[in-house]
Amino acid sequence: MRTYSHLWSTTKRSAMAFVIGVSISDRWANFTWVTGESMYPTFTAANSFWGGDFVLAEKRCLEQCKFSHGDVILFKCPSNHKEMLVKRLIGLPGEKIQLPGSLNPTKIPEGHCWVEGDNSTRSWDSRAFGPIPLGLVQGRVTHIIWPPSRIGRLERKMHEGRISPD
Repeated sequence: MRTYSHLWSTTKRSAMAFVIGVSISDRWANFTWVTGESMYPTFTAANSFWGGDFVLAEKRCLEQCKFSHGDVILFKCPSNHKEMLVKRLIGLPGEKIQLPGSLNPTKIPEGHCWVEGDNSTRSWDSRAFGPIPLGLVQGRVTHIIWPPSRIGRLERKMHEGRISPD
């Protein structure tokens, strides 16, 4: 009888923790593993699921599209909405981005943004697929929460000279 009572108590606690976790991830935050080399050195370069950094992406920024240059964002891949990508926000709606090696700036349409990986030689980003709709953004990555040696707040880094004047 004691074992059954303990098992039932553990099951109820686990179910409650699951419901709370789903509510938090659905409304306020998202947790995800970052793999690959496109954001190196900001995130650990790893090609396996358990090898990359585990990050926290807050969702408050989605309410009124409160994003800033240099934010790292989590978004659905434009060509495969089941895949999530993490890149740095370079340009906002209505701005013009100067691409390296190009004479003409690229204008970002309203409702879209421009994202690039920190490791430009290993990144598949807006330079390949163009501006992404803001509707695909799932949150702003604010903290690395695993591994313990890298726990901390993420710094916002600007790409100087990329936004061209109108």
